[in-house]
Amino acid sequence: MTIKHRPRAGLVQGITRSWAWLALAVAAACGGGGGDGPPAPQPQGPSNAPGAPGTNGGWSPGLFLPSASFAGQCAAPRPGTGDLQGSVLTENNWLRSWSNELYLWYDEIEDRNPALYSTPQYFDLLKTFQLVNGKPKDRFHFMLPTEEWERFTQSGSDTSYGVQWVIVRNDPPRRVVAGYTQPQSPAANAGIERGAEVLEVDGVDLATAITPAEVDALNRGLFPAAPGETHRLLIRDRDAQAPREVELTSAVVTTVPVQDVKTVTTATGERVGYLHFTDHIAIAERLLVEAVTTLHDEGVTDLVLDLRYNGGGLLAIASELAFMIAGPGPTAGRAFELSRFNDKHTATNPVTGLPLAPTPFFDRAIGFSAVPGAPLPTLNLSRVYVITGATTCSASESIINGLRGVGVEVIQIGGTTCGKPYGYYPRDNCGTTYFSIQLQAVNEQGFGDYQDGFSPQNTLGADGVLLPGCSVADDFSKALGDPEEARFAAALDHRASGTCPAPAAGVGPSGLFKPLDAASVVDGVAPKSPWLESRILVEP
Repeated sequence: MTIKHRPRAGLVQGITRSWAWLALAVAAACGGGGGDGPPAPQPQGPSNAPGAPGTNGGWSPGLFLPSASFAGQCAAPRPGTGDLQGSVLTENNWLRSWSNELYLWYDEIEDRNPALYSTPQYFDLLKTFQLVNGKPKDRFHFMLPTEEWERFTQSGSDTSYGVQWVIVRNDPPRRVVAGYTQPQSPAANAGIERGAEVLEVDGVDLATAITPAEVDALNRGLFPAAPGETHRLLIRDRDAQAPREVELTSAVVTTVPVQDVKTVTTATGERVGYLHFTDHIAIAERLLVEAVTTLHDEGVTDLVLDLRYNGGGLLAIASELAFMIAGPGPTAGRAFELSRFNDKHTATNPVTGLPLAPTPFFDRAIGFSAVPGAPLPTLNLSRVYVITGATTCSASESIINGLRGVGVEVIQIGGTTCGKPYGYYPRDNCGTTYFSIQLQAVNEQGFGDYQDGFSPQNTLGADGVLLPGCSVADDFSKALGDPEEARFAAALDHRASGTCPAPAAGVGPSGLFKPLDAASVVDGVAPKSPWLESRILVEP
């Protein structure tokens, strides 16, 4: 029995599958990625609510009214929002038409009667179930309560202990360790640091728990659903011989997505910058500006960008960071990324209504958290070392692909990335925000086929696009940013000599969405909200 990342309180029915897949790469039998086929229908009973033309509850196969005909007609209208009284059927009809209009693979959706399903179930069906290289073609279909989506995108606040657990192995004998912590969080205040290993949760042995009740106890204790939950964990700190017990109480914790900014002076006197970046959220804009300004002022001539736990987020922030790394020389007037929609929309962006145009390398702050319009600092580098792992996904992969598209050398250290060249414009309807793949992203050179991720060139059995660099296991024995941490050390050594350590077994194509097995114990997966494993575009 495997651990499933427990959805937070208030998540709507159906999100459990996405969280289980996206967070812990559980077996296909748990659903969520399409590996087990569509769920069984849940009849809703007769409905007299308005629907599309035809019979069968207003459903006529292959005939679609504009999604605007059903937008905001809700089974439970939200007070003060402009929602209108509708029904489950009108919400489902909106999803059906919206998906037909915008879903990248709309012609692979089986048109089913919307009157037969609950809204979460119907949304789960509105995607392709085809496989590519043995994996679901669409592994990224999910929804969130709008209130939660808006809160986290703006403030980075979420219910947790403030520790990013890394699931190194999720089948017995399990292994869960701390990847990093948030400053002044419950975990940090309890002295938990990177490398601390969880041995027991509320008296349940993590490595050997097998019954449903035991596994549920692990989930409750590791991933609290609401603020104020108290759980006891037995942990062994990094370098400690004996374990210790800590009592943690969950809280609303604010993410600090840019940490461990430092400069290392090499034996030859050169200065190499290091930057640990975890989430493309609004507050990251200001923190990245501050970090790059510091590195610029310290005169760095190379950068090690640590994205091993960065699943993505806002695409515009990825563009800003790419510009700050490369500067105006290679980026001026060139595309960071171009969005390709389905074949109904070859000239116009169907969400904004504007002519299709590339996302540029933004050279001024957009204003998520930095001063709007302020010029961005630059390092003007012709190459960058990027530390990656199975959780490096989507907007983080855009940094790699976008820089490569304009001739900046990207040297990859670590493990294969998740492989997500797709993106969304999130859309709210009736209090739920839906994330349905609408576009594939390509760089200035028109390249975007990295569905199996990017892999360092010496990766054993690599499925991903091979890049210069070194396959190196995640090293929980050292702090992030420590020049002796294996991945950072490999980057520094490669910079000096051009050589790599022996490739790590199991750092290759384990991928974010495959079940963890013995081969992946050297990398692991860092569970995050599914939107933080995404490429998110926002309307002007």
